[in-house]
Amino acid sequence: MSLLQVRDITKNFGKAEVLKGISFDVEKGEVLSLIGSSGSGKTTLLRCLNFLETPTTGKILLNGETLYDSDEGKALSDREKRERRLHFGLVFQQFNLFPQYTALRNVTLAAELLKKEEMKEKKASKGEIREALEEVRSRAADLLDSVGLSDKKDFYPCQLSGGQQQRVAIARALALEPEILCFDEPTSALDPELTGEVLSVIKGLAARKMTMIIVTHEMEFAKNVSDKVIFMDSGVIAVEGTPEEVFELSDNERIQKFLKSVNN
Repeated sequence: MSLLQVRDITKNFGKAEVLKGISFDVEKGEVLSLIGSSGSGKTTLLRCLNFLETPTTGKILLNGETLYDSDEGKALSDREKRERRLHFGLVFQQFNLFPQYTALRNVTLAAELLKKEEMKEKKASKGEIREALEEVRSRAADLLDSVGLSDKKDFYPCQLSGGQQQRVAIARALALEPEILCFDEPTSALDPELTGEVLSVIKGLAARKMTMIIVTHEMEFAKNVSDKVIFMDSGVIAVEGTPEEVFELSDNERIQKFLKSVNN
């Protein structure tokens, strides 16, 4: 059974149909890249998977468990959305770090809040809570080390380059231990010379078999790191396959035109 199953997802904003019946699977440890022109629906799809948007119709399953099914006919509560969102880490284009906190605090903040809530439900003692939070902080320090920022843990976002900020954002997403890590054009806000350091971190995660869904305009990166590539066009999946099938063997006119435009 696939880790993630997406079935016939649609998303309308008023009369505008942004997603028009999207279906695909993602296996555990697989890297899926979503490519396509701006406005093709890539980011909207990612936001639906993360429950930042609610699909108009369709079904999302994780490990065989239904996270969303429009046929059930009931809206998810805010709590239910938050719980489902924990399965998916999301790294945004613009980093979205808290400027008033250090790199380490940015990584620990959400994880600490989650751990406190979990320990409260377990009616844990103050000592147990303190020990659990120390573990969160220790893991956060390890994550910053894993993205090459152990020496920057006490720096504030304004003291970090764009590439360093994005690496902090990746560590923050990993701190919540998601089953799938999602990236929404993680290098689009970076200068070209900073792009490589972020892509290197993502390649390292791929080598460690982190399941990832990546919206990207970096075609060479998508070709080299992906197990599967989906080319979206006007809210539908126009081409899906291995990097070789999508980039080299597809005779689809739309993807040929798209690849020509990004390579020029």
